[in-house]
Amino acid sequence: MCYGYEPSRRSLLAAGLGLGAAALAAASPAAAAATPPHHHHPKRRVPPGQISMQLYTVRDDLAQNYDTTLTYLAEIGYPKVEVALGYFGRTAQQLRTFFDGLGIQASSSHDGISPDDAALDTKIQNALTLGQTYMVVPFLQSDSLDEWKGWAERMNVEARAARSAGLRYGYHNHAHEFTTDLGGGVTPWDVLTRELDPRLVHLEIDIYWAVTGGVGRGARDPIKFAIDVIRRAPQRVLQYHVKDRHLDGDHADLGTGMIDFRRVFDAHQVREYIVENDSPDVTPRRTSEIGYRYLRKLRF
Repeated sequence: MCYGYEPSRRSLLAAGLGLGAAALAAASPAAAAATPPHHHHPKRRVPPGQISMQLYTVRDDLAQNYDTTLTYLAEIGYPKVEVALGYFGRTAQQLRTFFDGLGIQASSSHDGISPDDAALDTKIQNALTLGQTYMVVPFLQSDSLDEWKGWAERMNVEARAARSAGLRYGYHNHAHEFTTDLGGGVTPWDVLTRELDPRLVHLEIDIYWAVTGGVGRGARDPIKFAIDVIRRAPQRVLQYHVKDRHLDGDHADLGTGMIDFRRVFDAHQVREYIVENDSPDVTPRRTSEIGYRYLRKLRF
C-alpha cells in the first residue's frame, strides 16, 4: 500500500534495492563528480559460533529423514540450530543426546504461547534439557487491539518464568505487525514494543519480514525501515533471522536477493544469526550450504 504518493519507476527501483533519496541522487554522474568517494573497509564478520539454522527451512527433509538432515547440517558446519515443528517423535532428552553426538547445540526454539502454567513449565523444562539459551514466540496474528495487549501481558508472565530458569524469552516478527491498523493508526508493533517488558523480553528480528513490512508501508528505503525498527525498539534485539528477498517479494537464498545485510549488520550486531529461507530456491540442503557460506564470508 502507498501512503499519499505515487512513486515513479525510478523510486520503486530504489525502494527495491534499499536505496534512499540521497543514495539515488548520488547515483547520478553529476552527484558522483561532486561527492568525494567513500572508502569503507569492512573488518567485522559474523563469529562462526553465532551462526545457526532455523529448522523450518529444511522441514521437508526433516519429514523424510530427521537424522540425515541434522547430520548434513553438522557436516556443513552449523554449530547451532533453532528448533521448530516439534521433536519428531523424540523426547527432549533423546533429542539432546542426538544433538550432542553431532556436535550441534539447540540454542533456540520457536514455541507458541502456552495455554496454561503447566504447559509453560513443560516448555521451559524441555528448553533447559536441550541446553537452549533462547525460547521465542514465532507468530501471532489478530486485528484486535485487546488481543495483542493480552498476548503481550501473557508473554511478560512467561518471560519472567523463563528468566527465573535462566532462559531468554523473545518475540519473532513477520510483516503484518507493521502494516495492520488496529485503530487510529496503531499497529501490533506499536503495542508489542510498548507493552513487552524490555527487562524480560527480547526481539528476534526477521530481516526479510521487517523489510517486507517497510515495502508494505510504502517506505522509500525499506532496509532503512528495518534498521529503524531495530534501533527504535525499547527491547533488545539479540537474534536475527537472516533471510533474503527478491524484488518481487519471493524468498531468496542468502546473497542472491536485494537485502543489503552488510548495512543491517553494520547498524546493529546480535548474538545469533539464524539462516532461514521459507521457500528454498533449489533444495533445502543447497540453501543451507549457501546460507552458511554467505555468513562465513560476509564482512561488514
